[in-house]
Amino acid sequence: MMIFLICAVVLVVLSFVIWMCSRYKKCPSDKIMVVYGSIGKNKDGTNRSAKCIHGGAEFIIPVFQSYAYLDLTPISIQVDLKNALSRQNIRIDVPSRFTVGISTEPGVMQNAAERLLGLQLSEIQELSKDIIFGQLRLIIATMDIEEINTDRDKFLAAVSSNVETELKKIGLRLINVNVTDISDESGYIAALGKEAAAKAINDAKISVADQDRAGSIGEANAKMEQRIKVSEAESVAIRGENEAKMNIAMSEAALKEKEAEARKIATTAEKIQAAKALEESYAAEQAAEQARRAKEQATLEADIIVRAEAKKKEMELEAEAEAEQMRRKAQGEADAIYAKMEAQARGVEEILKKQAAGFAEIVKSAGGDADAALRLLIADKLEDLMKVQVDAVKNIKIDKVTVWDGGQNADGKTSTANFISGMMKSVPPLDEVFAMSGMQLPSFLGKKIEAEGSDAPEA
Repeated sequence: MMIFLICAVVLVVLSFVIWMCSRYKKCPSDKIMVVYGSIGKNKDGTNRSAKCIHGGAEFIIPVFQSYAYLDLTPISIQVDLKNALSRQNIRIDVPSRFTVGISTEPGVMQNAAERLLGLQLSEIQELSKDIIFGQLRLIIATMDIEEINTDRDKFLAAVSSNVETELKKIGLRLINVNVTDISDESGYIAALGKEAAAKAINDAKISVADQDRAGSIGEANAKMEQRIKVSEAESVAIRGENEAKMNIAMSEAALKEKEAEARKIATTAEKIQAAKALEESYAAEQAAEQARRAKEQATLEADIIVRAEAKKKEMELEAEAEAEQMRRKAQGEADAIYAKMEAQARGVEEILKKQAAGFAEIVKSAGGDADAALRLLIADKLEDLMKVQVDAVKNIKIDKVTVWDGGQNADGKTSTANFISGMMKSVPPLDEVFAMSGMQLPSFLGKKIEAEGSDAPEA
């Protein structure tokens, strides 16, 4: 029994030691081990949420602590940003691929442990994609298309700086950014490419023409210098020979006059030949100069033609841009006119609806009697009608009125009274105004008094 008890104790102790050793966990190089549970406190006295270990090992206290791993494998994210608005209000498409991974920086690892532990790879990708989309749109809105398309390093630097700053908040770091071809819906980038290609071709043509011209000029100059040097050497040689012969002739002139004469004839002949040689040399130089001038003229004409073609291409591009601008302006003016006419039509429609509703209310107030409603309308406008009658004679200007009054007439009225009465009768009565409008004055406004046939005085 004692041996059995000793073996049991040894077995228990050995098992406990093995179990305790199994709690000593080593962190692989491609992972981050996150220990959580009872970790300790921060400097400010708050409890630590987790402890991150990369490239080491840690003893996990049973019951009080546990652990999990964060994978450091890079994550590739395809971001196809479409219709992003640039600083020039032109929408562009920016297809790109971002490679991110969990950061191993001490502070950033803590963010990853607090925000990414337990998430699947697809969830981390979606979270990263949302952050990248927002930062890409923000960066594009602050840059021109020329900067994004040509100065790609500046664009990528801005993307890396902004995106990585936001990714660090959730524990990630930006490993690589790859932006493919950028395009826009209006064709602005394609037009820039065509302009650059045309400029490069024209520059190459101009460079070739300049090199051809420089070669031709150099060749002509070399030939000219060669001919000049040869002529000068021949001239010096002939001059030396002539001087030697003249010295010999002068020293022997006293002895042999005929020989002197013969040498004189020979000297004259040699001079004639030398003159002919010089003449031929000058003719050759003149021909070389004419050839050089023809070459320079051809080169100048080639330069003018190339520049004219470049100017023509530039004018065509400007005309296309101006036509596109006029088309957009015309479209905008047409939309504005349509909107204005539509608003005016709606206003007229609303006015007519309100007038019809008002007339319906007046008829309803009159108990459904249309004649009574008409009387109400006329009574409301009666003051305006009277004002029109008064205004008909109010502004009549009479500079001078001369009246010869002969006393009372047979009807008891004076001539002045008859004049004033006749002038007032010239104003159209209210019933006649209504009659000319196709209406009849209501009876409650009064009736016209019929003139007595026999007793009425003559006007």
